[in-house]
Amino acid sequence: MFFIFSKILFYVALPVVWLVALLFYAAFTNNKRRRRLVIKFLAILVAVLTNPYLINEAWLAWELPPKPLAEVPVSDAGIILTGITSLQKSPHDRVYIERGADRLLHTLWLYHEKKIRKIIISGGSGSIQSVYSTEAMELKKILLQAGVPENVILLEDQSHNTRENALFTAQLMQKNPDIRSAVLITSAFHMRRAAACFKKAGLQPVIFPADFYSIDRSYLPQNIIVPSAAAFANWHLLLHEIMGFVTYKILGYC
Repeated sequence: MFFIFSKILFYVALPVVWLVALLFYAAFTNNKRRRRLVIKFLAILVAVLTNPYLINEAWLAWELPPKPLAEVPVSDAGIILTGITSLQKSPHDRVYIERGADRLLHTLWLYHEKKIRKIIISGGSGSIQSVYSTEAMELKKILLQAGVPENVILLEDQSHNTRENALFTAQLMQKNPDIRSAVLITSAFHMRRAAACFKKAGLQPVIFPADFYSIDRSYLPQNIIVPSAAAFANWHLLLHEIMGFVTYKILGYC
């Protein structure tokens, strides 16, 4: 039930849904005064949602900052959370990586820098429909192609959300008592919720945020006043994550 609810929440958080709903209201309402108010509100909303400076400031406030490599302690394992591959594209003779590849690349980096001894890939499928594989299996293929020995990789491929990532990874680590310390790797915008879920599950991994949407603060015109379609899309992602974090807090998941 929660899995279905989270998918509904995903669409509710879409700013484009709000805009379309308001446009339809403005187009079909018989109240002229309300129509004018809605149109003015739409203009303001579009200006705010497409402003690159505002969304970057929001990202800077929400994302956890990057951790310098020198500050990462040597750990028994790195835990990478999935959510960066597509299982809805064929042919199935390759892995389709979406936004968030830094999760995988930075995990490889930590491994080759000998900061982590093993790699735990946590994630089944976030899709409601049946799929041919799991995201954990797909990322394992890439790690093997990148030269990581198979006996270094552990899979947790049953989870469907962040809470299950934490719970099932904790169970996996209990079955592997040689893994006593870990580094958690996920997108910076997702790290607050992920770290809280892992803490709730009894784990205390070192956090290593990756895949940053924010950039260093800039006052160039293109970063302040020029409208951006990417800014509009990013508001959806940020609002969805904040709503997810609050929901998890209310339900006691993190």
